[in-house]
Amino acid sequence: MGVMEALPLSDVRSTVTPQEWQMRVDLAACYRLMAVFGMTDLIYNHISARLPGSDEHYLINPYGMLYEEVTASSLLTIDIEGHTLLQPDHGYSVNVAGFYLHAPIHRARADVQCIIHTHTRAGTAVSALDEGLLPLSQTAMRFHGQVGYHEFEGPAINGLECERVVRDLGLRDVLILRNHGLLVCGQSVPQAFNAMYWLENACRIQVDVLGCNRPVREPSALAIDNTVTCFAGREITLVNQALTNPVLNEAARSPQGGYGSLEWAALLRKLDALDPSYKT
Repeated sequence: MGVMEALPLSDVRSTVTPQEWQMRVDLAACYRLMAVFGMTDLIYNHISARLPGSDEHYLINPYGMLYEEVTASSLLTIDIEGHTLLQPDHGYSVNVAGFYLHAPIHRARADVQCIIHTHTRAGTAVSALDEGLLPLSQTAMRFHGQVGYHEFEGPAINGLECERVVRDLGLRDVLILRNHGLLVCGQSVPQAFNAMYWLENACRIQVDVLGCNRPVREPSALAIDNTVTCFAGREITLVNQALTNPVLNEAARSPQGGYGSLEWAALLRKLDALDPSYKT
């Protein structure tokens, strides 16, 4: 990766565009929320967000900071070739796996703005099960038929393997990395966070259910299909359901869905109450 002169943290906001700053705030919030909801692995893992108006530049965390330490100013800007374009002066660089895993996806999928990768206990447990993610809960059914799988080849620091990750992801937004963890893509930071939050909870529920060592009640194929359809749009309210309810309006159906937007403001309020420093 290329190296450039470090920029003082206090100068980052005045250096970037207002659109980039907003993306930095949203991405920093996503890091903090992952910590709040127990989806971190010390300083490891990574979340990236493509910069507005750019096909090749994206933001990523400093390798050495806990997720609860990440701020809008501390994020690094790199490109899909591995060059550092904006290096804050905190003394941290980029986890090489954050480049090898994220850059090929950003290059191949122009529709993807945000990528989240985790090594959570439940997610890794499900990744090691031969059957993978099972439709045992409404939460899991959201992802039924929409999950890709990538066989474990070792830590993701091999560019050739990461091209195979892109192949196994395809046009999906969810990938289970066998014996490794989870990966989701989103058309926005809020959508990516929502998908990972639900995917992680689906994995936790599955581990809990299978750990009960009791007979499992499996839903019918019709119930699973109905649930997939219901979650194929975005948040539905009484006011907007004529446009957003995929059961009533087939045009509301989308492979990517749109969940995450409605709750984002509430999640930011939660962060503001806990520690608003993510916005700095």
